[in-house]
Amino acid sequence: MQRLIVLLLVVLLTACASTATRTPGIVLPPLRLAPAALGQDLAVQQRLVFRFGSHVRELDALLEVDAQAVRLAVQAMGRTGVTLQWDGTQLSEQRAAWLPAAVRSERVLDDVQFSLWPAEAVRAALPPGWTLAERDQTRELSHDGRVWLVRERVNATTLQVRNLADGYDLTIESVAGGDVLP
Repeated sequence: MQRLIVLLLVVLLTACASTATRTPGIVLPPLRLAPAALGQDLAVQQRLVFRFGSHVRELDALLEVDAQAVRLAVQAMGRTGVTLQWDGTQLSEQRAAWLPAAVRSERVLDDVQFSLWPAEAVRAALPPGWTLAERDQTRELSHDGRVWLVRERVNATTLQVRNLADGYDLTIESVAGGDVLP
């Protein structure tokens, strides 16, 4: 039974990784923001729903942030696929052997920080040519006037991220109750 679960997870995650339609020549800038730049401690259980074309994958995540570190564990069907820790200078990860190499911890960290950290902190980390705009409940990351990454607040517990550069959508929903998103 365990082998069947692992096999199913490998197929699921490989499908996610292989169906993303990447835009040639565009690489989103790494943010690598200090954990303390969030401005608050955070501990939340989340449901992540990835959409790659017609494929939809649901994962569970546990996210903790304090002034010293960002810690994230991503699970599928009760099995941990990856845990990562970012202390502001070093990103460390522990990956399950079945996790496809295309699932990159750096991109996961960047999506989390783009979605949750204050706009001022994100703007300060952007290289020349990249801009961050915010209006109402929407945040957009652009390069030379073209939007490549969008975050929309659906409600107090749900965010929608559209990564136009890598070709996927991500819904981040708090399942622990309460307004957990900054």
